[in-house]
Amino acid sequence: MASSVCTIVSAKSSNPFPGRKCKYTGQSVRALPIRIVTVGKKRSRGVQLLVDEYIDKLKFYSSVDDVQIRSNPKNARDTRAQVEDEDMAVMNLIRSDDWLICISTVVMLDEHGQDLGSEQLAELVGDAGNTGASRLSFCIGGPYGHGRQLRERANSSIKLSSLVLNHEIALLVLVEQLYRSWTILKGQKYHH
Repeated sequence: MASSVCTIVSAKSSNPFPGRKCKYTGQSVRALPIRIVTVGKKRSRGVQLLVDEYIDKLKFYSSVDDVQIRSNPKNARDTRAQVEDEDMAVMNLIRSDDWLICISTVVMLDEHGQDLGSEQLAELVGDAGNTGASRLSFCIGGPYGHGRQLRERANSSIKLSSLVLNHEIALLVLVEQLYRSWTILKGQKYHH
C-alpha cells in the first residue's frame, strides 16, 4: 500500500536534473490541512518556541495541527509493547482519508525512509493535494521507531537525515522544511 507519487532521488545517486525546480513552482496547489504527530517526551521551551514560529509561518499556506503523544514509560523494559502502544495511539489519530507520511503521506518520518531533497518534499506536498486526501499527516516516531500498523498504513516513508535525530530536532527540521516546501511551491525567495 505504501507508495510515493513523486520522483525520489537517492542520496547515493546524483540528481539526474541538476538545477531542476519543483514541478509545481508557481502553480496552483491544493493546500491540505497538515497534522504533525510526534511521539516523545515533553518538548523543551526553546524548541517549542521555534516550532511555534514555523507553524505560524505555515498557517499562511495551510492549517497545521501539532499533536504530541507521550512515549509510554510503563513499557520501558519491553520495547515491543511500548512501540505497539505508541502505534495504537498514533493510529487512533489517523483518518482513512489522510495522506500519511511516516518520517523515515500519513507521511512516516523514519531513518530508514527515502531520502528527499527540499524540492522533492515540495513535490510530495503538491502531489498529496492531488490525491483526494482530506489531510496530510506526518508522523515522527518514539525512541524505538514506528509500529507495524503505521508502517503498513503509510503512503510514504521519508527520512529527514542520514543521522538519527531525536524527536525534538526531527520536528524542528520537519516544520522548517514544510515551510520551505510551501515557499518553493509558491515561487517565493526563501529557498536558494
